[in-house]
Amino acid sequence: MAKRDRQRSGYLKRWLLFAVGVGGMLALWQAGHVAYGSLVLPGVGETFVMLGRMIRAGEVVVALQTTTFNALLGWCISVVMGVMAGGMAGRFKDVRFVLQPVSIILLGIPAIAWIVLALLWFGGRWAVVFTVAVATAPMIFAAALQAVRSLDGDLARMARAFHAPPRAMVSDVYGPHMLAYLYPALATTLAMSWKVSIMAELLSGSGGIGDGIAAARARVDTAQLLAWVVVVVFILIVLDHLLLRLVRERMHVWRRQEERGNHGG
Repeated sequence: MAKRDRQRSGYLKRWLLFAVGVGGMLALWQAGHVAYGSLVLPGVGETFVMLGRMIRAGEVVVALQTTTFNALLGWCISVVMGVMAGGMAGRFKDVRFVLQPVSIILLGIPAIAWIVLALLWFGGRWAVVFTVAVATAPMIFAAALQAVRSLDGDLARMARAFHAPPRAMVSDVYGPHMLAYLYPALATTLAMSWKVSIMAELLSGSGGIGDGIAAARARVDTAQLLAWVVVVVFILIVLDHLLLRLVRERMHVWRRQEERGNHGG
């Protein structure tokens, strides 16, 4: 009971501190509105009234569907390419020497540069998808490369010596080790793909939340622009709590299991 009470107390404390942080931001927002007026910074109430209108008109749902599709498609492409390339680079030294500098170069190019190039090459939705894929793939490549290079060869040889079936090799030997490296990168790049997708949509005019932000900017409708920002922040908070927090908890469990295994060995 004492442990459960401590966990409940810690949970409530985290939510209380979260509420204090959000409340402080809202107070600063409202103070800025009082100081500079609605044209520069609409008030909290004005922005949420606009957000309610947008939701009732169906704009938010349509934009969310478009941005989700763009972000997920680009992210899935980056996962396939990054894992395949990282796995090959981790397994073969010559491939690693070829692909590592390419990955560093791709990682160093700003996303905004990729957006401009993609608009010239593809245009529309595919410019968004390409930008998400090329911006996130190097991080997945690096995680897959490190996962393969750090794989315990003795453990794999022992499993083969005992004639472990291929399914057991994947589920008990290779899978957990690969996921320990890939899972944080996958979760982080999934959240990143949202931000990159919105940025690309803003410039490409291909629909989605970014296109909504661009339209509000063109009309100098600051209240609607901030309403879209609220939508983006809400989605990123949800992603952080559903994905990144689970990653942190899962990694903590993996580390404890690995420490126990090392201690037992």
